[in-house]
Amino acid sequence: MTACHPADIRQTAAEAALAVSGVLALQPTLASRLARAASRATAGAAASGFASPLSGIRVVHDPDGSGWQVEVRCVLAEGHRAIDVARTVHDQTRASLTPLVTTHGTADTVTVTVTITRITRTNPKVAWRR
Repeated sequence: MTACHPADIRQTAAEAALAVSGVLALQPTLASRLARAASRATAGAAASGFASPLSGIRVVHDPDGSGWQVEVRCVLAEGHRAIDVARTVHDQTRASLTPLVTTHGTADTVTVTVTITRITRTNPKVAWRR
């Protein structure tokens, strides 16, 4: 039995969250934004101006090996109730991650935390959508 890879969890969680009506984008964490800025400065490359939606997902495996902590940071469209969207993101993200974790033959639990970082009228330049 192989353990589930954090990158697979991040990808699945991002897809589930972005599929929810009212979610405009995923807000990168401060660490992601700083790392991106540092990589552009050292590489001297011109970026597209958009962060990967994966940077809005934080995945941590519990130190005792009992499960995964998944944090989803969402930017919400104006006109949607934050509590309703947060609950839907939570439920859909958890529902999409549970089969992924169980297919790897582990009994890991998945704890999903959803944070609405802001509510906006227009599509923000924090992450791209598919």
